[in-house]
Amino acid sequence: MATHEPFMRRCIQLAKNGLGTAAPNPSVGCVIVHEDNIIGEGFTSPYGGPHAEVNAIGAVKDKSLLREATLYVTLEPCSHFGKTPPCADLIIKHTIPKAVIGILDPHDKVSGRGVQRLRDAGCEVILGVLKDACREHHKRFLTFQERARPYIILKWAQTLDGYIAPDKSVRNEDPEPYWITNWHSRQRVHQWRSEEQAILVGTQTVLEDNPRLDVRHWHGTSPLRVVLDQNLKIKRDFHVLDGSIPTLVLTSIRDSSLYAEGITYEVLDFSANLVEQICSILHKHQILSVLIEGGAQTLQTFINYNLWDEARVFTGSQTFANGVAAPNFSGNLIQTESIHTDTLHTYQND
Repeated sequence: MATHEPFMRRCIQLAKNGLGTAAPNPSVGCVIVHEDNIIGEGFTSPYGGPHAEVNAIGAVKDKSLLREATLYVTLEPCSHFGKTPPCADLIIKHTIPKAVIGILDPHDKVSGRGVQRLRDAGCEVILGVLKDACREHHKRFLTFQERARPYIILKWAQTLDGYIAPDKSVRNEDPEPYWITNWHSRQRVHQWRSEEQAILVGTQTVLEDNPRLDVRHWHGTSPLRVVLDQNLKIKRDFHVLDGSIPTLVLTSIRDSSLYAEGITYEVLDFSANLVEQICSILHKHQILSVLIEGGAQTLQTFINYNLWDEARVFTGSQTFANGVAAPNFSGNLIQTESIHTDTLHTYQND
């Protein structure tokens, strides 16, 4: 088992390159090894393109070596026709004699069928190498498949004295956003946005900050913007309704004549369990992960319903003395990082 682990680590490393583009497919990593040398590697292409196994096999210059090679992959190869043919069939076609797989795919169209197809064809299959690390990498896809909802990441920035925004009287004098964190932390947030499928904010955040919710300080694709706007208070000159990025508005208003052109709308019952409805709608739209960026009421609602997986909390170096208090929550602290003048704490929901 130990000899397999370095190659599986490389698979996980490769798989991270597909975050934000492979979804709703899982972002898989694959390497092909011949006599302890990597002869091909790949990760999942943007949605609709080739899977990791296809890219790795395609990268092998001398295809005759495949008959003596071992294929490593973070997730069970697919066994069904989707937008692309089954990867298990391609492995069999090239008579690759051994496959080392991190974890099984819980998708009801795969779920052990890929492994069985390989074994039936005479391919030796080894399961469970770096299983926990593979599950951690595939947490978005696994949450979507196993819990029928997206992986939920809460994110906010707070002052040393525990506020996420200044008092409204201060905002009335100067409506521009009040940055609690430094530029490096803000750039990190844009990196996170490029890795997730959707970003969600409430009405007040839009009205007060007029955010773009894009990745202008990073590279990659901006996520789907999801905006809670119960009574359609947000006017069409706000950035979130400019049509530059796919946007989903969640509202209670059924009159479609009030909807902005080019924006998708879904109607919710704001008197019922709002978070469960949001999760259901995002699942319907094939959203594997969502970054909840605020405001305080929106974040606290997800916390109160205990529907979150991870919280990323920046603490800046300044104080407000009063204002909007940071969300109240408890979680398992898994990482602390200094980003120049800021501190980033990462929590898991325990």
